[in-house]
Amino acid sequence: MTLKSRLFAPLLAIAALLAPNALFAQQHEPTPQPVEAVPDTRVATPALWVVQDADTTIYLFGTIHLLPRGIDWYHGDLAKAFESADELVTEIPDGAEAEAPRLVMKYGMLPKGQSLRTGMNPAEKARFEKAMTGLGLPPAAFDSFKPWYAAVGLATLPLIREGYDPSYGVEAELAAKNKAMGRPRYGLETLDFQLGLFDQFSAEVQKQYLFEVIDGLPELSNQIDTMVNAWAAGDPTALASALNSDEDNPAMKEALITARNKSWAAWIRQRLDRPGVVFIAVGAGHLGGEGSVQDELAKAGIKSERVQ
Repeated sequence: MTLKSRLFAPLLAIAALLAPNALFAQQHEPTPQPVEAVPDTRVATPALWVVQDADTTIYLFGTIHLLPRGIDWYHGDLAKAFESADELVTEIPDGAEAEAPRLVMKYGMLPKGQSLRTGMNPAEKARFEKAMTGLGLPPAAFDSFKPWYAAVGLATLPLIREGYDPSYGVEAELAAKNKAMGRPRYGLETLDFQLGLFDQFSAEVQKQYLFEVIDGLPELSNQIDTMVNAWAAGDPTALASALNSDEDNPAMKEALITARNKSWAAWIRQRLDRPGVVFIAVGAGHLGGEGSVQDELAKAGIKSERVQ
């Protein structure tokens, strides 16, 4: 069993927010540093869509939350669209990252007296401890945390070590450019809401998710490389294929993907009632494949047009 790519995208979104400071703050271990990898110097042309009416233009851009250093994606029609906007809209608003430590305590920690590994049977405990030692982590590092949080950590650490970094991610660059331009940045959700999505699942579902991550670790690097390649090529069909929808847990897919796509499409419909130019940047997994934000807009009779 490997980690389902479509639900890997929201996990990476959370990882980009929590790593490295909040993610590893409670482990008393050195913060994992990116390797000095050779920069990825390719010129990328990721996909961009637009939704318009008589007085409102809304751009839809799918992001990758962690990228290697050096990919040149900010140019051409994408740069023009971003610079023409009056406001930036991302999954969470400006400054939300500061809430991460408090919210990790609220949603990521087990109640006092409980331990992650004591909730595992002997076979599960052995698999978990093998994964931890394989990453150079002490087996007890996540004992105080819930399974969903351990899943984020185990998926993030090897990527950071290979040079993937949230500081090179699309959101980080867009946020910096937007701040320099003095424009407002709004959020479709709050970080409290996003972490609460993971925490709402039962301990058993969270544990299943954790072991999907563990089983997928050997292919993790290839998996994200495939996603980044499809994104950089501006190939939504290939990206949708990489972000497959064969998730074993329908409730998790509904909460992390489907319901959020519907909510964001409703936000866009309402935003069309006010004039202006808006640039929306959300995880690419929400803008590809069946049930995407564009699909939800189409159900309401709103057309989205590919412009890059």
